[in-house]
Amino acid sequence: MKNIKPYPTEEELPPIQTVNEVDFSAYYSYADYMRFEFEERLEIIKGRIFSMSPGPNRIHQKISGQIFGPIYNVLKGHQCEVYSAPFDVRLAKKTQADKEVFTVVQPDIVVVCDQSKLDNRGCIGAPDIVVEILSPGNNKKELINKYEVYEEAGVKEYWIVSPEDKSFFRYILDDQGKFQPTKLLTVGEEVTTSILPGLTLVLEEIFED
Repeated sequence: MKNIKPYPTEEELPPIQTVNEVDFSAYYSYADYMRFEFEERLEIIKGRIFSMSPGPNRIHQKISGQIFGPIYNVLKGHQCEVYSAPFDVRLAKKTQADKEVFTVVQPDIVVVCDQSKLDNRGCIGAPDIVVEILSPGNNKKELINKYEVYEEAGVKEYWIVSPEDKSFFRYILDDQGKFQPTKLLTVGEEVTTSILPGLTLVLEEIFED
């Protein structure tokens, strides 16, 4: 009787070394994501792969820093922590097993107040605040899908920042677990949140160039 070699486990599957090896029509998990060994940044949303836009431009990075800095300063001595991309956020629906996680995103900024959600690979579970700074390459389908997964996961506040329009928009999770839109803010206005008492983002400073 011939020896039949068993099908390799996920741990034994070869690494994916170039983005050309990725089948964008296939369904992927975080276990697959961990096999990626190329420099291009990808996200997985509901099992589907999305290419992230090319490296953020200067304005994008400056706005990110102008938001990150005040949050970092107000968190000194606080249990919440703030991280900026690249930082993996795994949003599990059933279990936290790598092969059962089908959404892995890299928001521009996240605030996580539950220390148990943090590990050496990033965040497993919903951050308290997710900040996405729009880029010309943002895909509308991607943004819709992110809205859905952030809401389903229980992200308390989802901030969308548009450098082009100099606008700042927030969705706040209500008691029924649904995002409620807030007023669109722009230069001349300020942003505060009950999640981070003492934080005030002055939009004139955020969008200053």
